[in-house]
Amino acid sequence: MAQRKRLRTITAKPDLFDQLPEDLVLNILCKLSSSASCPSDFINILITCKTLKRLATNPLVLSKAGAKTFAMKAERWSDSAHQFLKQCVKAGNREAAYTLGMIRFYCLQNRGSGASLMAKAAIKSHALALYSLAVIQFNGSGGSKTDKNLRAGVALCARASILGHVDALRELGHCLQDGYGVPQNIVEGRRLLIQANAKELALSLRSMLSWKPQQQQLIQQQQNLHHACTMMDTTITGCPLLSDFGCNLPAREEHPANNFLREWFETRPVPLDDGLRLCSYRGCGRSETRPHEFRRCSVCGTVNYCSRGCQALDWKARHKVECTPMDQWHEVLEDGGDNEIGAMVGMEEAEYVNIVDQ
Repeated sequence: MAQRKRLRTITAKPDLFDQLPEDLVLNILCKLSSSASCPSDFINILITCKTLKRLATNPLVLSKAGAKTFAMKAERWSDSAHQFLKQCVKAGNREAAYTLGMIRFYCLQNRGSGASLMAKAAIKSHALALYSLAVIQFNGSGGSKTDKNLRAGVALCARASILGHVDALRELGHCLQDGYGVPQNIVEGRRLLIQANAKELALSLRSMLSWKPQQQQLIQQQQNLHHACTMMDTTITGCPLLSDFGCNLPAREEHPANNFLREWFETRPVPLDDGLRLCSYRGCGRSETRPHEFRRCSVCGTVNYCSRGCQALDWKARHKVECTPMDQWHEVLEDGGDNEIGAMVGMEEAEYVNIVDQ
């Protein structure tokens, strides 16, 4: 009688991960998405397993994702990236709404949808969104020159400055000083400009204290602080405000949306339409939506800016040592420009650069 073979039963080991409470895993994923330093930090979670992918795409996790989670390269823009941003916007993520709004408005030229997304972020007290909408109102971006709404721009800048946005505070100070969109008040305008410089200084010092370089770099930084009155190098790579005093601090980190815009227009195979220019401040990335929309330096005529904030940053970072006065420069304006703005003065330590509307 043939012996029956005994069937071997294999007992599967229990998956300890499945035994974790979902609320605990969601809380951990929220922390990871909000503190991600690059998109790959979050993508690695999605490709780990189906369970993690399901939990990581939970609306609660997506709503907490930080700005660096959306710091994608312009050359890697795809429909899947677009859909991911839309999913985060649907979850209520204001950073995603601002980033996608900037991309749609300037890169994809979908002005209405882009402005709507930025407004959605602004409603949730996103300072950068408020300031970007103010720039659109000041320039009449996406429309004609008659579409400028100076009062709306001033109101948006005021709201953004309350939330601590330095460029908005500086813009508001210039508006008061020049009577641009608001009754002129020179004293109050200068006070706001000084306050903006003080906030910029405080943010720079805070960045210095939180910066963790290698030991050798830390020693060099301490030496720079000790000899704060050394001669300024012509090439400025650190903080634009403190570099004049010999302090080589890390440059201000721009928002991923601005980096995306710059890469998009610099690497795209098809150049901008004839007559359209980019903002000369490299940390901005905004492009004109119609010819002669941005303002140009009236001293050299070689650079143009979308806002006073970009003008002030570029003046300290680069243009201060490059600006060469020209005896005369003229350009025929296709849109019949006027002197609506007049002289736009960038005050930094009692130095003036005039910018006139083009």
